[in-house]
Amino acid sequence: MAWLRHALLAALLALCWPSLAAAEESPVLVAHPDVRTVHLTRDTTRAIFAMRQRTWPDGQAVRVHVLSNDDPVHGRFVKERLAVYPHQLQLAWDRMVFSGTGQAPTRVFSQAEMLERIANTPGALGYLEREYLDDRVQVISVE
Repeated sequence: MAWLRHALLAALLALCWPSLAAAEESPVLVAHPDVRTVHLTRDTTRAIFAMRQRTWPDGQAVRVHVLSNDDPVHGRFVKERLAVYPHQLQLAWDRMVFSGTGQAPTRVFSQAEMLERIANTPGALGYLEREYLDDRVQVISVE
């Protein structure tokens, strides 16, 4: 019953304060401006973030950047855009690192750092809340 009360309160807040609802929007996928891909499927995006797919569809190397597992933006991105939980991604990364078959993505400490890294790293991919977007990165749509 508590979850229902929480859901109703969240809906009421969203109606009363649209800016709060916008703040809870899913983070968007962003890439370096020279990346030629503009659309990815959810499965391809999930494979890239799980570090199973290491190149863009055109063959360019992907440089994946993520926030820490306990960052709420990371949690929302992973759950809403990739349809997995942060701990599931971490397990996949750990498995590859410990087995020597791959490496984990580059961790950044803030969305400001994410923006800088994506803007300045050829082939880079990450995610940001819309308020952090500027013309130094491009948004990649996920279907």
